[in-house]
Amino acid sequence: MGNAIGHSQQHGASGHHDHHDGHHDLESVRTFGFWLFLITDCILFGTLFATYVVLQGNTNGGPTGAELFQMPGIIASTFILLTSSFTSGLAVLSMNRGNKKGLIGWLAVTALLGLSFLVLEINEFIHLVHEGATIGTSAFLSAFYTLVGTHGLHVSIGFVWMIAIMLQLAKRGITPVTRRKVNVISLYWHFLDAIWIFVFTIVYLMGVM
Repeated sequence: MGNAIGHSQQHGASGHHDHHDGHHDLESVRTFGFWLFLITDCILFGTLFATYVVLQGNTNGGPTGAELFQMPGIIASTFILLTSSFTSGLAVLSMNRGNKKGLIGWLAVTALLGLSFLVLEINEFIHLVHEGATIGTSAFLSAFYTLVGTHGLHVSIGFVWMIAIMLQLAKRGITPVTRRKVNVISLYWHFLDAIWIFVFTIVYLMGVM
């Protein structure tokens, strides 16, 4: 009978271990899937950058980047987004220390900075349209709005995604699932920052030089 109980306990522990391993494997597969998504996103942005570089001189007699871009606002946007990358890193550090309150707090700061960036970008687009520089004005502006707008759309998705993760963390705490989601959103946010550095350099700095 003792052997039977021992066997049952061993089987139960083994089953629990197998379940834990299966869960861990599933999280690994999901993380790998996200890396594949980032690779396809790199290809997408690479294509948009190449298109912009080819078309940036085709202004159709309309305004150029040097005439349109207001650099103080762009520099402020860049500073805000780079700061948000730092705060998302602080969120991951809080998670690794098991500090749920700090994790949610830093994610909230990151989301607010992301929202501020989006507000500045929308204001920039409104200003350009008032200046008569719409997406249909020239090939240059079509490429500009598509590239910068696609990045802005990604930031919007990241903002909503971050809010959803904060709600999950408040409800469930730091679990293997929420841990993986925080790591993924942080990686996604750093990726968007890296893309913005290219946008800032290729579109804005080179555009006003």
